[in-house]
Amino acid sequence: MSADAEPFFRITGQRRLSGELRVNGGKNAALPCLAAALLSDEPSRLRRVPDIEDVHRFLEILSALGVESDVAADEVVVRPSGVCSGSPPDGLAAALRASFLVMGPLLARTGQASCGAPGGDVIGARPLDVHLAGFRALGADVESIGGRTVATAPRGLRGATIVLDYPSVLGTENLLLAAVLAQGQTRIVNAAMEPEIVCVADMLNRMGARIFGAGHNTITIDGVEQLSGADHELIPDRIETGTLLIAAAATRGDICLQGVRPDHLEALLSKLADIGATIRRSADQLDIAVPSDAQLMATNLQALPYPGFATDLQAPISALLTQVAGTSIVHERVFENRMQHLDELRKFGANIIAGGAAPVIIGPTPLSGAVVRGTDIRATAALIVAALSAEGQSRIFGVDHLSRGYTDLAEQLRDLGADIELAQSADTLTN
Repeated sequence: MSADAEPFFRITGQRRLSGELRVNGGKNAALPCLAAALLSDEPSRLRRVPDIEDVHRFLEILSALGVESDVAADEVVVRPSGVCSGSPPDGLAAALRASFLVMGPLLARTGQASCGAPGGDVIGARPLDVHLAGFRALGADVESIGGRTVATAPRGLRGATIVLDYPSVLGTENLLLAAVLAQGQTRIVNAAMEPEIVCVADMLNRMGARIFGAGHNTITIDGVEQLSGADHELIPDRIETGTLLIAAAATRGDICLQGVRPDHLEALLSKLADIGATIRRSADQLDIAVPSDAQLMATNLQALPYPGFATDLQAPISALLTQVAGTSIVHERVFENRMQHLDELRKFGANIIAGGAAPVIIGPTPLSGAVVRGTDIRATAALIVAALSAEGQSRIFGVDHLSRGYTDLAEQLRDLGADIELAQSADTLTN
């Protein structure tokens, strides 16, 4: 095997997905909850933590700050004994967007914090303005030194009303993490309303914080002097859940997903019902069934901040819409560079008319196996959905992206009957 061999997925399509499985804990809940553990010198235990690359990288960041972590199965115990200090190494900070979440808790607890430029998928502009303006409103001095953001609050943080320019998820989380130890009351107006915001707020409240209104567009935080450790279970991953539901619909499948939160997926479930899928739901279970001869119908959708249709599911459902009858229009309202999967979908034979952030998808079009490359986590998931629908064999490169956001999507799909295997080739695909 060549030292330069690149992993790829080999998928033989048109295998109907069926069966049941339990969904993992949420990626986008795990990272802010790990950051929340920095706010106490007592251990915190997180349960249902997904085994993904972004979690491993964040634990490396905590280790660089002097924080010990114990990992066993899907549980992580974070032991931030004493006062954490320091800054994430630039290489680690650049590896994921959520590295910047250490700023809020370190600033609140120690009066100083710094971090290099965070990384993550290249899906559009994600400026830090919301974070920095919020820190300044809480009384911190913030400046850029040598490409690093440095914030200091030697006299501590003070409660304030912070009106966000837009409902940034990470910005809302970072300001929550900073405000819980600030003196007095803080109000975050135009806050993000995602379920992951509620999850980290619930953990902070278990630690002794006083947060009210998480999940609404205004959050109130009454500052406290100190926090204790907590035992907290993460919410299920709504994007993993949605990806599996979309894959089942694309293959005319019949699957049951357990341990989920249907109330976190209202926008997706509505669209799946619109196109003709049968959805059955209970408090923690979702079933989707699509007869093999079903005539699925086109729909239009807009990717918006929660509770709108999740931008992270826009690429996977675009692949599904190539298999429904009629003309669908997909509007991306969150990230302007999140259409990189469209050219790759065309390689399968998809009929997609470019429209900037609102492409037109005309279906149904028969898809044939192709050799393609994913450019980010969700774009790669979309190509898998297409390959599962396609006749013949496909090879999907760029699969390293998936390990950042899915515990093991290929294994889950195999358990549901997909013909998918990880292989390696020295003949890498270049675009």
